Amino acid sequence: MELTYHTNFPDDLRNEWNALLDESVSHVPFLRFDYIQTWWEHRGGGEWPQAELALVTARQDGRLIGIAPFFFTPDHDGRPALMLLGSIEISDYLDLIVRPADLPVFLDNLLPFLAQPGHPAWQRLDLYNLLDSSPTVAALEAAARKHNLSFRQEQLQHSPYIPLPGDWETYLASIDKKQRHEIRRKMRKAETAEVPVRWYIVTDDDTLDSEIEAFLALMQQDEEKAAFLTPVMRQTMHAIIRCAFEEDCLLLAFMEVGDQKAAGYIMFDYLDRVWVYNSGFDRRFMEYSPGWVLLGYLLQWATEHRRIEFDFMRGNEDYKYRFGAVDRFVLRAILTR
Repeated sequence: MELTYHTNFPDDLRNEWNALLDESVSHVPFLRFDYIQTWWEHRGGGEWPQAELALVTARQDGRLIGIAPFFFTPDHDGRPALMLLGSIEISDYLDLIVRPADLPVFLDNLLPFLAQPGHPAWQRLDLYNLLDSSPTVAALEAAARKHNLSFRQEQLQHSPYIPLPGDWETYLASIDKKQRHEIRRKMRKAETAEVPVRWYIVTDDDTLDSEIEAFLALMQQDEEKAAFLTPVMRQTMHAIIRCAFEEDCLLLAFMEVGDQKAAGYIMFDYLDRVWVYNSGFDRRFMEYSPGWVLLGYLLQWATEHRRIEFDFMRGNEDYKYRFGAVDRFVLRAILTR
């Protein structure tokens, strides 16, 4: 196995990278080449100002079989660490990029390679946001034991999702009766309001930048999200949303009351799944329950378009479970020298 250490982002890897991701242990939108490249250009919205690229590729007989998308940085505890590109705040799911069958041998080659002189003097491999279904966690534990590294894993966050049955009425019948009544009542109230209420998905490239700004304005009405949206984070959000649009996997949706935007969602439409990335609401229109109503329309759209899953991603907010979500978790795996 031939391993290569990259300190500059390998622009020529795009096609091979995405082809490998198609067969990888975790196939998620946050591991697409263009997303990772965009994240790296902006250093995660300024989360990692001291980051150095430490990406490793592995080939066997010239064929790309593994990518360790790492960067080197002082972690939040101040320890020198190798972390996954995308960590931590704005990329819900991360992983190594490798086929399941190649994972053990890839790790057996990767860990000694990273310890070679001339590579960064890391103390930790600190890998956030691994799905609990990923085989990487168990493989890391086995590899750490084999290479005399300590291993620890933590459960980080709930990451609920809704399996979709392919039919709107079937979906509604599957959730709590009271919640089903509330969804129908609020959607009907919006549809019969004296003020015109409509929802739409952004499809026009010419208006995309202004629609992104409108969405960020809705986000800023939440005090916590307003603090999150620093100038560099706003630039990063613009770049990520445009990247998704250009890759034809963006779902940027708004609900309007009259001619005013009352609610918005940014989602990814990818692999026959909807991935809920962020949301914002105008509190002037709370009588219309814009968040719930728009979410209802989006769930209806997803079922009618035969999406198989509606992934709320990280966070255990109560409304997700009211809409019928079931739990899974994201994990953190730490290997220490």
